[in-house]
Amino acid sequence: MPGEMQAAVMHGVRDVRLERRPRPEPGPGEVLVKVSAVGVCASDVHYYTHGRIGRYVVERPLVLGHEAAGVVEAVGPDCQRLKPGDRVTMEPGHTCGRCHYCKTGRYNLCPYVVFMATPPVHGALVEYLAWPEKFTYAVPDELSLEEAALMEPFSVGLWATHLGQVQAGSSVAVFGAGPIGCFVIEAARVRGATTIFAVDLEPFRLELARHVGATHLVNGRAQDPVQTIREVLAPQQGMPAEHSGVDCAFETAGTTRTTNMTLAATRPGGDAVLVGLPPDPLVELDIVAAASREISIHGEFRYANTYPTALALAAAGRVDIKSLITHRFGLPEAAEALEFCDTCKHESMKVVVTLE
Repeated sequence: MPGEMQAAVMHGVRDVRLERRPRPEPGPGEVLVKVSAVGVCASDVHYYTHGRIGRYVVERPLVLGHEAAGVVEAVGPDCQRLKPGDRVTMEPGHTCGRCHYCKTGRYNLCPYVVFMATPPVHGALVEYLAWPEKFTYAVPDELSLEEAALMEPFSVGLWATHLGQVQAGSSVAVFGAGPIGCFVIEAARVRGATTIFAVDLEPFRLELARHVGATHLVNGRAQDPVQTIREVLAPQQGMPAEHSGVDCAFETAGTTRTTNMTLAATRPGGDAVLVGLPPDPLVELDIVAAASREISIHGEFRYANTYPTALALAAAGRVDIKSLITHRFGLPEAAEALEFCDTCKHESMKVVVTLE
């Protein structure tokens, strides 16, 4: 299947160029997808602005983007589920299927994972992408391809609330009401949480958090988030405020301050889930307070087995994906999209690059 395609290629910090590249061919067990929509993730922006995330360094040209959906153009040998014309979304990491973690259902921890837009693996800001059928899912008719592309960040929310054991009647707090924070809020709501605090500095984002399910908004510029949360819950829990807190708190902002707030806002015996990644891997935490209150601290690394549930919930109208999309850019404007995400957080939520 010879031919060329357009691709947005990162050559260095704040240097993304539109180029022509060979169009891939699907190998055995792969489908060729004509990409329609790609969500811009905070990790894409971090590579764009810093050239690295931890040990992953952009040392040669790299295509960014891992939240993607499109239409099957062709299928390779051994494909059995999908056919040309099917609308699909792609889980961006494919794994070995043989290691301990893959065999026990926690394939997100597979040491051999190949993940889109993680150096040196190219991502989805291209016209065509070949990807394993095993990690490609048919999109229900009720969903647009823009919404389908965002099953990836919604999966982060679903997995976080699974780790945090959110259930009917739970109280939760989400520190950071950006895209991931809002998807955590949506996931907590559909799992049955009845008290949901959203904590952020931006009124625009807090209002969107309310729209998708937050019951209490806390502006960190005007209020002490931990004190506010404890004072609301103390009467319900029948104890002094200093011993109160949510059943589960989620850190999605990736800062030392919000990480400590997350632990402090969790009730004794509760769960805290660390979703955001701080720029400095070494952060100062009040471990004594967390240990003496028997808080279970969970790290989150991507997700596992969430895409079918995410698609079903979205197709049934149980979650609102569309309202979180605030801005759109074309593929030739990929650099502008990344720059916008970096500089306009006060007025944007989810940015999507469209190729249709």
